[in-house]
Amino acid sequence: MAREQPSWLGGTDQARLRPLARIRDFIDGVVNSSPARVALLVFFLVVIVFTALLSLPLASASGEFTPLHDALFTAVSAVCVVGLTVVSTAAYWSFFGQLIILIGIFVGGLGTLTLASVLALMVSKRLGVRGKLLAQSALNNASRLGEVGTLLRIVITTSVVVEVALAVALIPRFIILGEPFWQAVWHGIFYSISAFNNAGFTPHTDGLVPYETDLWILVPLMIGVFVGSLGFPAILIILQFKHHISRWSLHTKLTVNVSLILLVVGTLLWGAMEWSNSSTIGGLSFGDKVIHAVFASVMTRSGGFNLIDQGQMEPTTMLLTDALMFAGGGSASTAGGIKVTTLAIMFLAILAEARGDSDVRVYGRTIPQGAMRVAISVIFMGATLVLVGTGLILWISGEELNRVLFEVISAFATCGLSTNLSAELDPEGKYVLSALMFAGRLGTITLASALALRQRSTLYHYPEERPIIG
Repeated sequence: MAREQPSWLGGTDQARLRPLARIRDFIDGVVNSSPARVALLVFFLVVIVFTALLSLPLASASGEFTPLHDALFTAVSAVCVVGLTVVSTAAYWSFFGQLIILIGIFVGGLGTLTLASVLALMVSKRLGVRGKLLAQSALNNASRLGEVGTLLRIVITTSVVVEVALAVALIPRFIILGEPFWQAVWHGIFYSISAFNNAGFTPHTDGLVPYETDLWILVPLMIGVFVGSLGFPAILIILQFKHHISRWSLHTKLTVNVSLILLVVGTLLWGAMEWSNSSTIGGLSFGDKVIHAVFASVMTRSGGFNLIDQGQMEPTTMLLTDALMFAGGGSASTAGGIKVTTLAIMFLAILAEARGDSDVRVYGRTIPQGAMRVAISVIFMGATLVLVGTGLILWISGEELNRVLFEVISAFATCGLSTNLSAELDPEGKYVLSALMFAGRLGTITLASALALRQRSTLYHYPEERPIIG
């Protein structure tokens, strides 16, 4: 049988199409595999691409190559929608560099599983059963398999619509404040995408400090961060049923209610702790103090924007901020942390145990045991990552514990608030924080998805025996 010639030697069309078919089959096979594997692979590749782009001389204002540790840190921070920086976003990066960061924020905000599902649709023009399960996992099981493709488009459309609305609200204010038209447009778009995706990057050298009492700017940012922190599953349900709360899913009710509780409690506690601190808000008027307290409460759970120097806060306020950052936002959202539903499930389990109830019940529903196991696993994994990361940074930097713990939790919870420790660290410390940001954005989602899809039934049970607890 005659051997088929390669395409460059005049081979057949089938030979020319074979490499493309192999690539398509490979991508299709990867996308239709486990969510954990897809999330890891997609995010890793995206980070590598953005690191390479930010390393280019074109990306820096000076026209020089950016060191690997700084480019990698910034790429991870953008793609993982964190907001921690080691160089000034406004001063160090050129317009091209800022544009790459903004694209990274938008791509990262959609999430790994959503991105992988869209990749499958683009490459193979279809989603297999595993691919639909993957997308369904990204949407927190908020849809039936037949609706997944439509909902993926709705997710992207919703993101764009919200970000455009925020930009339209912000651009006129920047123009009124004296910025040139196109600069105001750029700043409005940048802040809108950064806010909705809970990224915390700012295109101004002084950040938001010059606008610390400007409600025209602060209110849209707070709305964008809060809406983005709810998560796409909750947003879709709210858009579908609006004010008919009785028809909301359990996930949506828990997410909205716990988010509001944390917002109110955070505002009251943060304001009380910083009320007389002359280094932060002590010298401001009553109204301005309230604005700062509300803004801080919204941003500490993942937004990352700040109006004060975080290093000047009271130690108790830093501890409160640590707790709010660790809690984070809603599942399948642009926020980080262990997620508010995880926190709610554990609180309800403790309450049920205290009452002696055999079931964990809320809003007329029973929480399955499997959900509680996942919640425990997510909390334990998060605490372990924070512990290990804190130990490494303490060893590398020799800084105080409260400052290191603040930076580590901010990295893991993809919040972005900082005492400027990130910029002061040696390259080794920046690599550790980069790994924490990557794990924080990827880890809890991946673990929850992996555990949810790897449940198996057994044909036998060992005899029960209760150990002494407590």
